[in-house]
Amino acid sequence: MARHIYSCPLRWSDMDALGHVNNVVFLRYLEEARIDFMFRLAPGEGSTSFTGGSVVARHEIDYLRPLVHRHAPVTIESWVTKIGAASMTVAYEIRDEETVYVRASTVVVPYNLAEARPRRISAEERSLLEPYYEGLPKKKAAAVAEEAVAA
Repeated sequence: MARHIYSCPLRWSDMDALGHVNNVVFLRYLEEARIDFMFRLAPGEGSTSFTGGSVVARHEIDYLRPLVHRHAPVTIESWVTKIGAASMTVAYEIRDEETVYVRASTVVVPYNLAEARPRRISAEERSLLEPYYEGLPKKKAAAVAEEAVAA
């Protein structure tokens, strides 16, 4: 399956007192990559797909390695691990050629701004997302299923 690739520059202001990218800044990096991904999926004139708004329902981030300032950008790979009736999950890796710094996921809910409420994912949106669908790795899927049973 395809992955969306986003080249993200590091800014000096992204660093914290310990000299590495602050944990909160990674959320901004994910947002930049996700917005770029969604805008590139949008079909353009005459389509209502991916227009309006969306809200973030959940973020999950695993910080694997510290990232320090450098002039070279990092790569953020994005793909879809779940397409539900009214939400989708976008997964990410923030990396360079040698190192994965962060693995993360975001649950995104399409939102009708005029009606101030969530909306369903349209058939056209689903078809635009499907080429990026990879599903969950087996180990993660088993953990999610176990968590759902326990709840």
